[in-house]
Formats: sequence, structure tokens, C-alpha cells
Amino acid sequence: MSKIEVNEIDAQSGTTITVGSACKSVAVPGNVVKTNAVQASDGGNIVSQSGSTITIGASGDTITLASGASQSGFGRSGSVDWQTGSIKTATFTPTSGEGYFCNTSGGAFTANLPAGSAGAIVAFSDYSRTFGSNNLTISPNGSEKIGGVAQDAKLDVNGQAATFIYVDSTNGWINVQNAENTETGTVEFICATGGTISNTPTCRIHTFTGPGTFTVNAISSTCSNRNKVAYMVVAGGGAGGFSNGGGGGAGGYREGRCNPVTPYTASPAATTGHTVTATAFPITVGAGGTYPGGGGCGGCGSPSVFSSFTSTGGGGGGNSSSDGKPGGSGGGGGNNRGGGSGNTPPVSPPQGSSGGSSSGAGPNYGASGGGGYSGAGGNGSGSSGGNGGSGTTSCITGSPVGRAGGAGGANDPGSPAPSPGGSGGGAGTNGSGMPGTGNPGTANTGGGGGGGTTHGPPSTGGGSGGSGIVVIRYKIA
Repeated sequence: MSKIEVNEIDAQSGTTITVGSACKSVAVPGNVVKTNAVQASDGGNIVSQSGSTITIGASGDTITLASGASQSGFGRSGSVDWQTGSIKTATFTPTSGEGYFCNTSGGAFTANLPAGSAGAIVAFSDYSRTFGSNNLTISPNGSEKIGGVAQDAKLDVNGQAATFIYVDSTNGWINVQNAENTETGTVEFICATGGTISNTPTCRIHTFTGPGTFTVNAISSTCSNRNKVAYMVVAGGGAGGFSNGGGGGAGGYREGRCNPVTPYTASPAATTGHTVTATAFPITVGAGGTYPGGGGCGGCGSPSVFSSFTSTGGGGGGNSSSDGKPGGSGGGGGNNRGGGSGNTPPVSPPQGSSGGSSSGAGPNYGASGGGGYSGAGGNGSGSSGGNGGSGTTSCITGSPVGRAGGAGGANDPGSPAPSPGGSGGGAGTNGSGMPGTGNPGTANTGGGGGGGTTHGPPSTGGGSGGSGIVVIRYKIA
């Protein structure tokens, strides 16, 4: 092996000195290269030393670790690495150096702190803003302490965030930062889901024809008046009675309107709208009553519910030996019988009217009609059944629709045309040359079912009541 010993190597021309050639390694005895600076080809420092200070990079440079590489010995800056890809929903043990978003909307749970060591740090934040109702419990390891007390701590303020650092065995974990996350983006109008959704140019409408949930995800942060909704809650109508049966009463009808927030033509007795919060509102839509068989009275309808508003099902129609039943609107009395009372239980404004009464002697006299929202059931007299009480019309769904009408009572055989029902209410039967079964109420109107009679072929009973409906409307522009 050849050896060259010189005191200095210098370039013959230019400023570049090349040691070795391509694909060759240059060995340095002792693996030590001494220099005050390692520079890039453009002259910028990669590593430099001045006294006891070593600087990596230069001003304006970015220092990047290679993919898969890790750092050690630099210490923490007093912050945590937030685990945005792992939202916690159940009891867990945090790792020092990490922060966690905790979703307690499904129920309270616990963060079991790791064994403390000086400088350990953990943090927690209310992901769903539900710490107020479902607390996050912070539990120390064994006999260790939180703030000098060997007990659990609780985060119990909606939007709360807290950072804990372990100091020593005397005080254990100390909360060094406590805040409430109250800042949100600006929300102009209510944001909600549920039911069948339709829009007008300025309003959104949620229509429920069966059970569901109206979920308000956000309310307006700019105008409290925009957090009022218009609503209509109609219960299921009552079924008609049988054997000179009275008409079924309409399901209870309740409506609130927020004009000018949600302008539309409402029913005449509509009250004010309802202010909502960001929560879930279970919706109940009442089914119509049915005839139970056996020549008896019609069954009552079922209630419909939105928030604090409950509309009572319509009363079933009576028969030849029974009065009509009470309900949102009362059922009509059977032959020579009284009608059921409406607005039962009472609310203001009234949710319905009473059923009609039938008068006369002998077994074959017309039955009375069921009550409707805005009109009592017609009285039966002679051989004629009473008409169903009138319902009401609202444009809450964007066009005028009549609902909550009572049903007509059954006519004595040989009488003229069947006694009609109100809006959505079924007609009674006349039992002459036609089936003696009462006509059903219209679905999703809360209309009552018509009264039936044994004189018509075939005769299967009173008509079923129409199912109810719930509609919610609010401003979006």
C-alpha cells in the first residue's frame, strides 16, 4: 500500500479539492473530523460551533427529521401532542405527553392517570361540550395526588379543557391550565335533521308522518329570534262506533307560528312559536283509533308529541247504548246518546271540540258526528246522522291543507246520502244499498272514522281514524 505524507494539500487551480473518486469510500483514522463548521455547497452552515454553543442550521432554515426517525434529549416544551385521531368515549389510561378529546355525550367516564414522574404532562378537552351533564373524572394512580389531595378530580363544565403536570409526591399532578371552549363559528340559522325535509325560499320544513327525532345540531348565534320554530302537532283521530254508531272525533290539533320569522297562513287559533335549543327532540306521531269489534264503541286515537306539546287522540264514536268518548275532539254519541267532551285534557288554546248528541225515540235514529278542531260534531236527529265537526286549514307545509275534522255519524236505513266528515274525517254510512262500515279518516290528518251500522251489507264496524302528523318549520334565509 502506498503512502503520501505532506503538510498541506491545495488545489492547483480553482477552489475545489477532490478526495477519492465516485463510488469510493474515504476512511479517516480514528473516525474524527475536526472543523468549526460544516457547510452546504451554497456556503450555508449545516452545523457550526462557537465556544460551547453548537448550532444546527442557519437563520431561515427548516430542520426536518427523516421519515421514521425520532428525537430524544431535547425535552418537552410544556405542551402535549393532541390525539385528534383517537376521540375517547370510554374509560382509558392517558400517556404522558398526549392530549385527548373526550366525548361524554354517551355517558360519563374516567381518565386513569399513569404513574407520576416529574415533568409528566397530560391534557383533556370536552369534545362534545357535555362535561356539565356527563362529567369526565380524572383519577390519580394508587395513592398519588391531584393538587395535593389523594382524590379524584372532575371536569364538569361544558367546553372545559385542562392540562395536568406531575410535579412531585407532595402535590402530585397540578392543573397548570384550565379553560372553557366557548368559541364557535358563526351560525346564522338553525341547523337540524329529522323527518322529511323540504324548503321554501326562506324556510325549512320537517314533516313527520311517523315516529322520529328532530335533532337541532346548532342554533343561531347571531339572532335569538331565529331560534323559534313554528310547529303543528296533530294526534290520531278516533274510530267510529258501530250499530247506529257515532262518528269518531278528530285528533287534538295544536299549532304555533313565529311571524315574521316563519310567515305563512296558519289556522285561526294558532299561538306563538317555540324556542328550541341544540338538542334532540323525540317525535311521536299518533295512530288512528280502530274499531275493536263486538258491536261496541270506536277506539280512541293515540297522542302526538313534540317537545312540551302533546295533542290528545280523538275520542271514539259511541254506539246505540253508549255515549261518545272524550279526547282531543270528542266522539259523537250513538243513537239517542250524548257526545264525548273535547279538549280533554284541557289546553289553551283548545285542541278540539266536543262530539254531537243524538236525540229521538226508538232503536233506529241517526247517530251524531264526531267533533273537529274548530267545530262540534253535528247532532243526529230523526233518521239523519250528524255531520262531522269542521277541521282547520294551515299552510305550514307550504300549501293549504285541511286537517283534524270529525267524522259523520251513521244514518238510519233509508236515509239519503251519508253524513259527511270535516277536513280529513270519514263519512258515516247510511246502511241502505251500501256497506254499513263507516268510512276511514284520511291518513296524517287526524280525521275521525265514520260511524257504522248493522243495516248495511256487509257491515264490519266503524271506520278507523286517520293517523296524525307533526310539522316543524323555521327560517333559513
